[in-house]
Amino acid sequence: MPDAPLPTVRLVTDGACSGNPGPGGWACILTADTHTKELSGGEGRTTNNRMELTALLEGLRALKKPCAVHVVSDSRYVIDAFEKDWLSNWQRKNWKNVKNPDLWQALLQAAQGHRLTFEWVQGHAGHPENERADQLAVQARDAAAKSPGQPRSGPAGGLF
Repeated sequence: MPDAPLPTVRLVTDGACSGNPGPGGWACILTADTHTKELSGGEGRTTNNRMELTALLEGLRALKKPCAVHVVSDSRYVIDAFEKDWLSNWQRKNWKNVKNPDLWQALLQAAQGHRLTFEWVQGHAGHPENERADQLAVQARDAAAKSPGQPRSGPAGGLF
């Protein structure tokens, strides 16, 4: 008996940072069929790349069962790590000289069971979902800047 097809999810991600490091925010928009969920959060002192990675991580963590996840991001860093097999090389080298190994390792764990595909979009170029994710990330960054000691995140719970 063939395996049942995986539910399809569109995951749009973005990160924002004011200064690098500085206050930062992340956001993701999950869409499956007619359901959409927006998540966001921020940190008082972080980097833009950490926020880009966190957006993807939190989006994957929101999924309750294996899915076919189409990731839309304006971060070549995130997409290239998956598509150009950088992650395998970094693992093989025991994460030596890799920035953000904690997030990359958490991402690999969160991605298990899912089938990921990636689409790069140019940031700040009028892509409606990317613009919305950016807006949410900037709001989270601004909130984190006002309360730098408090990590913030969006509502808990999963899409499936």
